[in-house]
Amino acid sequence: MTLSQNKTILIGITGGIAAYKIYELIRMYKKNGFNVKVITTQNAMNFVSELTLTTLSNNEIYTDNFDIKEYKPEHISLCDKGDILVIAPATANTISKIANGICDNLLTSITCAFNKPIYIAPAMNTNMWNNSIIQENIQKLKNNGVQILEPESGYLACGTNGNGRLCSIDKIYSETINSFNKSELLKNKTIVITAGGTIERIDPVRYISNFSSGKMGLALANVAHSMGANVELISTFKTNQPYKTTFVESADDMYKEVNNSLKNADCVIMAAAVADYKIENYSEQKMKKTSEDKITLTMVKNPDILKEISNKNTKAKIVGFCAESENLIDNAKIKISNKGCDYLVANDISRKDIGFSSDENEIYILDKDLNIKHFKKDTKQNIAKNILEYIFE
Repeated sequence: MTLSQNKTILIGITGGIAAYKIYELIRMYKKNGFNVKVITTQNAMNFVSELTLTTLSNNEIYTDNFDIKEYKPEHISLCDKGDILVIAPATANTISKIANGICDNLLTSITCAFNKPIYIAPAMNTNMWNNSIIQENIQKLKNNGVQILEPESGYLACGTNGNGRLCSIDKIYSETINSFNKSELLKNKTIVITAGGTIERIDPVRYISNFSSGKMGLALANVAHSMGANVELISTFKTNQPYKTTFVESADDMYKEVNNSLKNADCVIMAAAVADYKIENYSEQKMKKTSEDKITLTMVKNPDILKEISNKNTKAKIVGFCAESENLIDNAKIKISNKGCDYLVANDISRKDIGFSSDENEIYILDKDLNIKHFKKDTKQNIAKNILEYIFE
Protein backbone atom coordinates (compact mmCIF):
# COMPACT_ATOMS: atom_id res chain seq x y z
CA MET A 1 0.00 0.00 0.00
CA THR A 2 1.37 3.43 -0.93
CA LEU A 3 1.52 6.28 1.57
CA SER A 4 -1.29 8.16 -0.20
CA GLN A 5 -3.67 5.24 -0.69
CA ASN A 6 -7.07 5.94 0.90
CA LYS A 7 -5.75 9.13 2.51
CA THR A 8 -7.87 12.29 2.41
CA ILE A 9 -6.43 15.75 3.04
CA LEU A 10 -8.77 18.57 4.02
CA ILE A 11 -7.46 21.95 2.89
CA GLY A 12 -8.89 25.07 4.48
CA ILE A 13 -8.37 28.34 2.59
CA THR A 14 -9.00 31.71 4.23
CA GLY A 15 -9.18 35.22 2.84
CA GLY A 16 -5.57 36.22 2.31
CA ILE A 17 -3.72 37.28 -0.82
CA ALA A 18 -1.54 34.16 -0.59
CA ALA A 19 -4.61 31.99 -1.23
CA TYR A 20 -3.69 31.68 -4.91
CA LYS A 21 -0.56 29.72 -3.96
CA ILE A 22 -2.72 26.85 -2.69
CA TYR A 23 -3.52 25.86 -6.27
CA GLU A 24 -0.01 24.42 -6.48
CA LEU A 25 -0.35 22.63 -3.13
CA ILE A 26 -3.55 20.91 -4.28
CA ARG A 27 -1.83 19.91 -7.53
CA MET A 28 1.07 18.37 -5.60
CA TYR A 29 -1.23 16.37 -3.34
CA LYS A 30 -3.26 15.08 -6.27
CA LYS A 31 -0.18 14.23 -8.33
CA ASN A 32 0.96 11.98 -5.50
CA GLY A 33 -2.34 10.19 -5.18
CA PHE A 34 -4.04 11.91 -2.25
CA ASN A 35 -7.75 12.65 -2.17
CA VAL A 36 -8.25 16.38 -1.55
CA LYS A 37 -11.32 18.16 -0.22
CA VAL A 38 -11.25 21.95 -0.07
CA ILE A 39 -13.10 24.12 2.44
CA THR A 40 -13.06 27.88 1.95
CA THR A 41 -14.27 30.86 3.91
CA GLN A 42 -16.41 33.38 2.07
CA ASN A 43 -13.55 35.88 1.98
CA ALA A 44 -11.24 33.30 0.45
CA MET A 45 -13.43 33.25 -2.64
CA ASN A 46 -12.30 36.82 -3.35
CA PHE A 47 -8.85 35.41 -4.13
CA VAL A 48 -9.50 31.97 -5.64
CA SER A 49 -11.89 30.49 -8.18
CA GLU A 50 -14.37 27.75 -7.36
CA LEU A 51 -13.97 26.34 -10.86
CA THR A 52 -10.19 26.10 -10.53
CA LEU A 53 -10.39 24.53 -7.07
CA THR A 54 -12.95 22.00 -8.26
CA THR A 55 -10.91 21.11 -11.31
CA LEU A 56 -7.64 20.71 -9.43
CA SER A 57 -9.09 18.73 -6.52
CA ASN A 58 -11.56 16.75 -8.64
CA ASN A 59 -14.07 17.28 -5.81
CA GLU A 60 -16.80 19.73 -4.95
CA ILE A 61 -15.77 22.76 -2.91
CA TYR A 62 -17.25 23.35 0.52
CA THR A 63 -17.96 26.90 1.61
CA ASP A 64 -19.84 28.52 4.47
CA ASN A 65 -23.20 27.01 3.67
CA PHE A 66 -24.34 24.04 5.76
CA ASP A 67 -26.17 22.00 3.14
CA ILE A 68 -26.81 18.58 4.64
CA LYS A 69 -26.41 16.09 1.79
CA GLU A 70 -25.97 13.11 4.11
CA TYR A 71 -27.52 12.20 7.42
CA LYS A 72 -24.64 13.90 9.25
CA PRO A 73 -24.09 17.67 9.51
CA GLU A 74 -21.52 18.67 6.91
CA HIS A 75 -18.77 19.68 9.31
CA ILE A 76 -18.92 16.36 11.15
CA SER A 77 -19.12 14.37 7.91
CA LEU A 78 -15.98 16.05 6.57
CA CYS A 79 -14.15 15.46 9.87
CA ASP A 80 -14.83 11.76 9.55
CA LYS A 81 -13.52 11.67 5.98
CA GLY A 82 -10.33 13.67 6.51
CA ASP A 83 -7.04 12.22 7.74
CA ILE A 84 -5.34 15.58 8.25
CA LEU A 85 -6.47 19.21 8.08
CA VAL A 86 -4.24 21.85 6.48
CA ILE A 87 -5.26 25.52 6.76
CA ALA A 88 -3.28 27.71 4.38
CA PRO A 89 -3.11 30.60 4.24
CA ALA A 90 -4.47 31.20 7.74
CA THR A 91 -5.38 34.80 8.48
CA ALA A 92 -5.12 36.46 11.88
CA ASN A 93 -8.91 36.43 12.01
CA THR A 94 -9.28 32.69 11.47
CA ILE A 95 -6.36 31.85 13.77
CA SER A 96 -7.95 33.86 16.58
CA LYS A 97 -11.33 32.22 16.08
CA ILE A 98 -9.90 28.71 16.16
CA ALA A 99 -7.73 29.44 19.21
CA ASN A 100 -10.76 30.65 21.15
CA GLY A 101 -13.26 28.02 20.03
CA ILE A 102 -15.38 30.30 17.85
CA CYS A 103 -17.29 28.27 15.26
CA ASP A 104 -19.07 30.80 13.07
CA ASN A 105 -18.34 29.26 9.67
CA LEU A 106 -17.82 25.84 8.16
CA LEU A 107 -14.01 25.88 8.36
CA THR A 108 -13.83 26.92 12.03
CA SER A 109 -16.53 24.38 12.92
CA ILE A 110 -14.60 21.59 11.17
CA THR A 111 -11.39 22.61 12.93
CA CYS A 112 -13.08 22.57 16.33
CA ALA A 113 -14.47 19.07 15.73
CA PHE A 114 -11.34 17.65 14.07
CA ASN A 115 -9.42 15.23 16.33
CA LYS A 116 -6.64 14.27 13.92
CA PRO A 117 -3.47 16.18 12.92
CA ILE A 118 -4.03 19.87 12.16
CA TYR A 119 -1.51 22.08 10.34
CA ILE A 120 -1.89 25.86 10.17
CA ALA A 121 0.24 28.05 7.88
CA PRO A 122 -0.22 31.71 8.89
CA ALA A 123 0.16 34.57 6.41
CA MET A 124 -0.30 38.22 7.32
CA ASN A 125 1.31 41.63 7.71
CA THR A 126 4.42 41.72 9.92
CA ASN A 127 2.82 43.96 12.56
CA MET A 128 -0.19 41.66 12.72
CA TRP A 129 2.04 38.59 13.11
CA ASN A 130 4.05 40.28 15.88
CA ASN A 131 0.93 41.44 17.74
CA SER A 132 1.00 39.97 21.24
CA ILE A 133 -2.62 38.79 21.02
CA ILE A 134 -1.91 36.85 17.81
CA GLN A 135 1.19 35.32 19.37
CA GLU A 136 -0.82 34.29 22.44
CA ASN A 137 -3.35 32.61 20.15
CA ILE A 138 -0.58 30.87 18.20
CA GLN A 139 0.87 29.56 21.45
CA LYS A 140 -2.56 28.40 22.58
CA LEU A 141 -2.91 26.39 19.39
CA LYS A 142 0.55 24.86 19.81
CA ASN A 143 -0.28 23.86 23.37
CA ASN A 144 -3.33 22.04 22.05
CA GLY A 145 -1.34 20.01 19.56
CA VAL A 146 -1.80 22.11 16.42
CA GLN A 147 1.28 22.22 14.19
CA ILE A 148 2.16 25.79 13.17
CA LEU A 149 4.10 26.16 9.92
CA GLU A 150 5.80 29.43 10.76
CA PRO A 151 5.68 32.25 8.20
CA GLU A 152 8.82 33.34 6.38
CA SER A 153 10.48 36.71 6.14
CA GLY A 154 10.42 38.51 2.81
CA TYR A 155 8.57 40.94 0.58
CA LEU A 156 4.87 41.17 1.52
CA ALA A 157 1.82 42.14 -0.52
CA CYS A 158 1.45 45.32 1.57
CA GLY A 159 4.75 46.54 0.10
CA THR A 160 6.99 45.98 3.11
CA ASN A 161 9.69 43.48 3.98
CA GLY A 162 9.32 41.44 7.12
CA ASN A 163 8.07 38.28 8.76
CA GLY A 164 4.59 37.10 7.82
CA ARG A 165 4.88 35.66 4.31
CA LEU A 166 3.31 32.24 3.80
CA CYS A 167 5.97 29.57 4.10
CA SER A 168 6.89 27.77 0.91
CA ILE A 169 4.44 25.35 -0.67
CA ASP A 170 7.21 22.74 -0.71
CA LYS A 171 7.55 23.06 3.06
CA ILE A 172 3.79 22.78 3.62
CA TYR A 173 3.70 19.69 1.41
CA SER A 174 6.67 17.94 3.02
CA GLU A 175 5.65 18.72 6.60
CA THR A 176 2.08 17.57 6.14
CA ILE A 177 2.95 14.44 4.18
CA ASN A 178 5.48 13.53 6.84
CA SER A 179 2.60 13.37 9.31
CA PHE A 180 1.35 10.21 7.62
CA ASN A 181 4.64 8.50 8.36
CA LYS A 182 4.51 9.67 11.95
CA SER A 183 0.87 8.81 12.45
CA GLU A 184 1.72 5.16 11.80
CA LEU A 185 4.65 5.11 14.24
CA LEU A 186 2.53 4.51 17.35
CA LYS A 187 -0.43 2.84 15.68
CA ASN A 188 -2.05 0.28 18.01
CA LYS A 189 0.29 1.34 20.82
CA THR A 190 -1.19 2.24 24.21
CA ILE A 191 0.70 5.11 25.80
CA VAL A 192 0.06 6.21 29.39
CA ILE A 193 1.37 9.68 30.21
CA THR A 194 1.32 11.56 33.52
CA ALA A 195 1.39 15.35 33.69
CA GLY A 196 1.31 18.20 36.18
CA GLY A 197 2.33 18.61 39.79
CA THR A 198 0.62 16.54 42.47
CA ILE A 199 -1.07 18.20 45.45
CA GLU A 200 -0.67 17.00 49.06
CA ARG A 201 -3.33 18.50 51.30
CA ILE A 202 -2.54 19.86 54.75
CA ASP A 203 -6.12 20.80 55.66
CA PRO A 204 -9.24 21.85 53.69
CA VAL A 205 -7.57 25.20 52.85
CA ARG A 206 -3.85 24.53 52.41
CA TYR A 207 -1.69 22.14 50.43
CA ILE A 208 1.89 21.45 49.35
CA SER A 209 2.69 21.25 45.63
CA ASN A 210 5.30 22.31 43.07
CA PHE A 211 5.65 24.58 40.05
CA SER A 212 5.04 21.99 37.33
CA SER A 213 2.65 23.34 34.67
CA GLY A 214 2.03 19.99 32.97
CA LYS A 215 2.86 21.47 29.55
CA MET A 216 5.48 18.85 28.69
CA GLY A 217 3.19 15.96 29.60
CA LEU A 218 0.31 17.46 27.63
CA ALA A 219 2.56 17.99 24.60
CA LEU A 220 3.62 14.35 24.78
CA ALA A 221 0.00 13.21 24.94
CA ASN A 222 -1.03 15.37 21.99
CA VAL A 223 1.88 14.26 19.82
CA ALA A 224 1.42 10.59 20.74
CA HIS A 225 -2.24 10.88 19.76
CA SER A 226 -1.30 12.45 16.42
CA MET A 227 1.09 9.52 15.81
CA GLY A 228 -1.79 7.08 16.11
CA ALA A 229 -1.39 5.96 19.72
CA ASN A 230 -4.19 5.09 22.11
CA VAL A 231 -3.41 7.70 24.74
CA GLU A 232 -4.37 7.91 28.39
CA LEU A 233 -3.37 11.16 30.09
CA ILE A 234 -3.31 11.04 33.90
CA SER A 235 -3.03 14.66 34.96
CA THR A 236 -3.42 16.97 37.92
CA PHE A 237 -5.38 19.43 35.79
CA LYS A 238 -8.63 19.00 33.92
CA THR A 239 -8.44 19.17 30.13
CA ASN A 240 -10.75 18.29 27.24
CA GLN A 241 -8.90 16.16 24.70
CA PRO A 242 -9.85 13.64 21.97
CA TYR A 243 -8.28 10.84 24.03
CA LYS A 244 -8.86 9.41 27.50
CA THR A 245 -8.01 11.77 30.36
CA THR A 246 -8.07 10.97 34.07
CA PHE A 247 -7.90 13.72 36.69
CA VAL A 248 -5.97 13.04 39.88
CA GLU A 249 -4.78 15.19 42.74
CA SER A 250 -2.30 13.46 45.03
CA ALA A 251 0.62 11.08 44.54
CA ASP A 252 -1.52 8.27 45.98
CA ASP A 253 -4.23 9.00 43.40
CA MET A 254 -1.69 8.93 40.59
CA TYR A 255 -0.10 5.74 41.92
CA LYS A 256 -3.48 3.99 41.80
CA GLU A 257 -4.34 5.16 38.26
CA VAL A 258 -0.91 4.35 36.81
CA ASN A 259 -1.03 0.85 38.24
CA ASN A 260 -4.56 0.36 36.89
CA SER A 261 -3.37 1.33 33.40
CA LEU A 262 -0.02 -0.45 33.44
CA LYS A 263 -1.34 -3.87 32.42
CA ASN A 264 -2.40 -2.79 28.93
CA ALA A 265 0.30 -0.18 28.34
CA ASP A 266 3.05 -0.40 25.75
CA CYS A 267 4.75 2.61 27.30
CA VAL A 268 4.37 4.69 30.45
CA ILE A 269 5.86 8.17 30.45
CA MET A 270 6.09 9.69 33.92
CA ALA A 271 6.29 13.38 33.01
CA ALA A 272 4.42 14.49 36.14
CA ALA A 273 6.21 16.10 39.07
CA VAL A 274 5.14 13.75 41.85
CA ALA A 275 5.57 14.86 45.46
CA ASP A 276 8.15 12.81 47.35
CA TYR A 277 6.39 13.40 50.67
CA LYS A 278 2.89 13.95 52.04
CA ILE A 279 1.49 15.18 55.35
CA GLU A 280 1.34 12.38 57.88
CA ASN A 281 -1.85 13.56 59.56
CA TYR A 282 -4.28 15.48 57.38
CA SER A 283 -6.44 17.88 59.38
CA GLU A 284 -10.15 17.56 58.60
CA GLN A 285 -10.67 21.09 59.89
CA LYS A 286 -8.78 24.26 59.04
CA MET A 287 -5.70 24.60 61.19
CA LYS A 288 -5.92 27.79 63.26
CA LYS A 289 -3.15 30.26 63.86
CA THR A 290 -1.76 30.01 67.37
CA SER A 291 0.49 32.17 69.52
CA GLU A 292 3.43 29.97 68.61
CA ASP A 293 6.03 31.44 66.23
CA LYS A 294 6.70 28.07 64.62
CA ILE A 295 4.69 25.11 63.45
CA THR A 296 5.91 21.61 62.71
CA LEU A 297 4.40 19.47 59.98
CA THR A 298 5.40 15.83 59.96
CA MET A 299 5.73 14.33 56.51
CA VAL A 300 6.02 10.75 55.30
CA LYS A 301 7.21 9.30 52.01
CA ASN A 302 4.87 8.90 49.07
CA PRO A 303 5.06 5.75 46.95
CA ASP A 304 7.87 5.93 44.38
CA ILE A 305 5.71 5.33 41.32
CA LEU A 306 8.53 5.35 38.76
CA LYS A 307 10.69 2.91 40.74
CA GLU A 308 7.82 0.53 41.49
CA ILE A 309 6.53 0.22 37.93
CA SER A 310 10.09 0.00 36.56
CA ASN A 311 10.70 -3.09 38.65
CA LYS A 312 7.49 -4.88 37.74
CA ASN A 313 7.35 -7.62 35.13
CA THR A 314 5.69 -5.62 32.37
CA LYS A 315 5.92 -5.35 28.60
CA ALA A 316 5.76 -1.56 28.84
CA LYS A 317 8.68 0.73 28.18
CA ILE A 318 9.04 2.93 31.25
CA VAL A 319 10.20 6.52 30.78
CA GLY A 320 10.97 8.80 33.70
CA PHE A 321 11.68 12.51 33.95
CA CYS A 322 14.43 14.18 35.93
CA ALA A 323 14.20 17.89 36.80
CA GLU A 324 17.48 19.13 38.22
CA SER A 325 18.85 22.50 39.26
CA GLU A 326 22.53 21.43 39.28
CA ASN A 327 24.81 18.65 38.00
CA LEU A 328 22.17 17.60 35.50
CA ILE A 329 23.88 14.64 33.81
CA ASP A 330 25.51 13.26 36.96
CA ASN A 331 22.23 13.35 38.88
CA ALA A 332 20.37 11.86 35.91
CA LYS A 333 22.80 8.91 35.78
CA ILE A 334 22.25 8.27 39.48
CA LYS A 335 18.47 8.47 39.11
CA ILE A 336 18.12 6.07 36.18
CA SER A 337 20.34 3.56 38.00
CA ASN A 338 18.27 3.86 41.18
CA LYS A 339 14.87 3.78 39.49
CA GLY A 340 15.52 1.07 36.93
CA CYS A 341 13.47 2.68 34.16
CA ASP A 342 14.24 2.14 30.46
CA TYR A 343 14.76 5.82 29.65
CA LEU A 344 15.16 9.01 31.63
CA VAL A 345 14.51 12.49 30.25
CA ALA A 346 16.61 15.11 32.05
CA ASN A 347 16.07 18.84 31.93
CA ASP A 348 17.64 21.80 33.72
CA ILE A 349 15.00 23.72 35.71
CA SER A 350 17.49 26.38 36.79
CA ARG A 351 17.32 27.92 33.32
CA LYS A 352 14.57 30.52 33.11
CA ASP A 353 14.11 30.04 29.36
CA ILE A 354 13.22 26.35 29.66
CA GLY A 355 12.11 25.99 33.27
CA PHE A 356 8.66 25.51 34.75
CA SER A 357 5.77 27.08 32.78
CA SER A 358 8.02 27.72 29.77
CA ASP A 359 6.73 26.74 26.33
CA GLU A 360 10.20 25.50 25.36
CA ASN A 361 12.53 22.86 26.66
CA GLU A 362 15.98 21.35 26.16
CA ILE A 363 16.58 17.77 27.19
CA TYR A 364 18.98 14.86 27.49
CA ILE A 365 17.64 11.30 27.17
CA LEU A 366 19.54 8.56 28.98
CA ASP A 367 19.00 4.82 28.53
CA LYS A 368 19.90 1.96 30.87
CA ASP A 369 23.39 1.72 29.39
CA LEU A 370 23.86 5.43 30.13
CA ASN A 371 23.93 6.37 26.45
CA ILE A 372 22.93 10.02 26.15
CA LYS A 373 21.01 11.79 23.38
CA HIS A 374 20.81 15.58 23.47
CA PHE A 375 17.96 17.57 21.96
CA LYS A 376 18.61 21.30 21.76
CA LYS A 377 16.14 23.97 22.89
CA ASP A 378 12.87 23.81 20.98
CA THR A 379 9.13 24.04 21.57
CA LYS A 380 7.78 21.42 23.94
CA GLN A 381 5.67 20.14 21.04
CA ASN A 382 8.80 19.41 18.98
CA ILE A 383 10.66 18.06 22.01
CA ALA A 384 7.74 15.67 22.55
CA LYS A 385 8.14 14.43 18.96
CA ASN A 386 11.86 13.92 19.53
CA ILE A 387 11.24 11.87 22.68
CA LEU A 388 8.62 9.60 21.11
CA GLU A 389 10.56 9.07 17.89
CA TYR A 390 13.75 8.30 19.83
CA ILE A 391 12.01 5.74 22.04
CA PHE A 392 10.05 3.95 19.32
CA GLU A 393 12.15 4.17 16.14
